[in-house]
Amino acid sequence: MKVGIVGSTGLVGQQFIRLLSRHPYFEISELVASEESANKPYEDAVENKIRRIPEKVRKKSVSAIDDELDCRVIFSALPSKVAREAERDLVERGHIVLTNASAHRMESHVPLVIPEVNPDHIGLIEELDREDGEGFIVANPNCSVIQLAIALKPIHEKFGIKKIDVVTLQALSGAGYDGVGALEAADNVIPYIPNEEEKIKEEIPKLFGELNGGEINREKFRISSSCNRVNISDGHLENVSIELEEETSTSEVKKALEEFRGLPQDLPSSPETPIKFSEEKDRPQPRVDLGGDTPMSVHVGRLREDNILDYKFIVLGHNTIRGAAGASILNAELLYSKGLVQDQKVVSG
Repeated sequence: MKVGIVGSTGLVGQQFIRLLSRHPYFEISELVASEESANKPYEDAVENKIRRIPEKVRKKSVSAIDDELDCRVIFSALPSKVAREAERDLVERGHIVLTNASAHRMESHVPLVIPEVNPDHIGLIEELDREDGEGFIVANPNCSVIQLAIALKPIHEKFGIKKIDVVTLQALSGAGYDGVGALEAADNVIPYIPNEEEKIKEEIPKLFGELNGGEINREKFRISSSCNRVNISDGHLENVSIELEEETSTSEVKKALEEFRGLPQDLPSSPETPIKFSEEKDRPQPRVDLGGDTPMSVHVGRLREDNILDYKFIVLGHNTIRGAAGASILNAELLYSKGLVQDQKVVSG
């Protein structure tokens, strides 16, 4: 199936290209960027290369977003301030948009999906009142929310969660090329990320909500969050404390985390082990645990009792792969496996 990447020259856009360059379902047919980049070979349009560009796209001409695009499925790595209007326009032109941007996440008719957490929310698509040929949007959550939600899923499923307190240490790549200046980041921690704490408090209840016809009844968690930007390249690390509805033990919480598999397990981007549990007292660590062959897995460690709530632990995920490009691709694979996209046409039911 032909697919396009909008925002293809940025950090996440480059991850999309790398992950899709040998994908069994999808073939890159369109690379879309700004008007200034249009009609240039892709290798000339990318100013800040994070890795070697795959040979098959090096000379490929970049399209503008207003061009007629030769694909139905679009992966969006657009900045949120641009995404709201641009993605809605793509939908009206008949495209299916898998987006990383926050612009449409909290809209009632837009599925906000992590396949291991809430694959049933894809059912919102079947409830949409679409005109013939009109597309739709499926969003993945914020990069700090995805790994948190995956770690919370097996615990909430078995014991119920009432309260969540999370402190994040988020990598520079989460802000994009222009997000944090070199002098600002050097030898520093910035204890504020615009809108990040709000996203955690808004998106987690929607993800864990119950699908009821054409709407999501959001889960009633009490959530406190503090977000910090730290001077590392990739990897968001989170200190999480939770209060449970049922009494249990540390060993039972550990067992729930280790045994969790979620749905689906047979998609190309599905990690064999969604949660990799670490026994070491000083793990997980971004430099140690994110360099392997499991960038779609979430790493959990330092599970222990908490004196204020019930339990606390560390969560680590790769923010531009599991938290961004890989998350959108996994959502597209879920749509494909459910028969919601076939032969370039949307299939309802």
